[in-house]
Amino acid sequence: MYRVASASEYLVITGVGIPDVKIAKKGWVLPGQSCAVFDVSPVNYMFEVQAMSAEKLPFILPAVFTIGPKVDDDESLHKYAKLISPHDKLSNHVKELVQGIIEGETRVLAASMTMEEIFRGAKEFKGEVFEKVQLELNQFGLLIYNANVKQLVDVPGHEYFSYLGQKTQMEAANQAKIDVSEARMKGEIGSKSREGQTLQNAAKIDAETKIIATQRQGEGKKEEIRVRTQVKVYENEREAEVAEANAELVKKKAGWTKEAEVAQVEAAKSVALREAELQGQVERMNALTRTEKLKAEFLSKASVEYETKVQEANWELYRKQKAAEAVLYEKEKEAEAQKAIAEASFYSRQQLADAEFYAKKREAEALVALAQAQGTYLRTLLEALGGSYAALRDYMMINNGVFQQMAKVNADAIKGLRPKISIWTSGGEGGEGSGSGTGNAMKDVAGVYRMLPPLFKTVEEQTGMLPPAWMGSLTDSSGQTNPK
Repeated sequence: MYRVASASEYLVITGVGIPDVKIAKKGWVLPGQSCAVFDVSPVNYMFEVQAMSAEKLPFILPAVFTIGPKVDDDESLHKYAKLISPHDKLSNHVKELVQGIIEGETRVLAASMTMEEIFRGAKEFKGEVFEKVQLELNQFGLLIYNANVKQLVDVPGHEYFSYLGQKTQMEAANQAKIDVSEARMKGEIGSKSREGQTLQNAAKIDAETKIIATQRQGEGKKEEIRVRTQVKVYENEREAEVAEANAELVKKKAGWTKEAEVAQVEAAKSVALREAELQGQVERMNALTRTEKLKAEFLSKASVEYETKVQEANWELYRKQKAAEAVLYEKEKEAEAQKAIAEASFYSRQQLADAEFYAKKREAEALVALAQAQGTYLRTLLEALGGSYAALRDYMMINNGVFQQMAKVNADAIKGLRPKISIWTSGGEGGEGSGSGTGNAMKDVAGVYRMLPPLFKTVEEQTGMLPPAWMGSLTDSSGQTNPK
């Protein structure tokens, strides 16, 4: 596509075949390239910069800057195209950027000057601000076409200029009063002085008149003698000048003859030199004509080669695009096939999961039905047994063979044991009803002690352990004491 920009616009082209950006008034936009249009007409930015002087006095500086890109500098246009053109020139982004630069430089410059210097040197202050701001705007490709710094304005609460104006008015009024008084004094003194000077000048003029008359007579005689002498000197000088003029005339005639001959020779040589110069110019023009002809031929060849290369590059780009589109289409189809396979696999897995879920569900339903049937069966048995839970438990344990299993487990537990049975007697001492209550109590204690020997004996036979020494020792059947 061929694009053409208007008089105040430029094209910025990026994309395939362009390393950075290309700025032009017209040109082809090839496939794979993008084109944008930006306006280079300047814009007015109005600001009210609040700054502070070296005396810490704040003030407001209204200013109007006309700013736009440098259209006669390629580097500046490139900077503007990359940094500013993506945004609208009247947008807050660009306005804040320009305002920040102007305010920063103005504040820095104002802080180094007193209020009197700023006020009296407004032109120099404007020039300094202009130079500093332009230096900062160069990095964005912008140019200040015009800068108008208005009159300084007081900040509310700091009426420096109003007080200064009042001071100036009072000084002018007081000075006017002083001038009137001085004028009146000078008038009175001057009138008296003029009268005295008139009398003095009259007497002085009379005396000078007499002196001048006497001097004039002596000067008349001196002048007469001087004139005579000068006439004689003049006559002698004239005679000498005539002789000198005759000699000079002879010299000049000889010189003129020489110059005439030299002029004739120079004229002849000049003609030859001019002919040589004209011949050289003719040869140069012929060489330039041949050069321009060769340039035109080479340029036409280069143009044809350029157009050919461009068409070849376009064809190569078109071929690569079609190849890329084919690869992309193939990849898309492969992706669709993989997606279909994944969906089929997911569907089969989902069907298997649904089948397994259905089987588990049916199994759970069967268990629920079985539990419900068992519950109905147990409720029927409980009603038949008259609501006795103990009878129901015994019936279920007998029906399920729990007692048989318990007997078998107990039998397996004592299987292989060889118990030894020892019979001990405590004797027949003190028959029933003999003795008092205290005797019965002692009899019970004696019974406990009689029970201990057979218990220790059984423990020793079963485990091989003996009682501790403090509890005594046992005797065997022969009457010997067992060792501890």
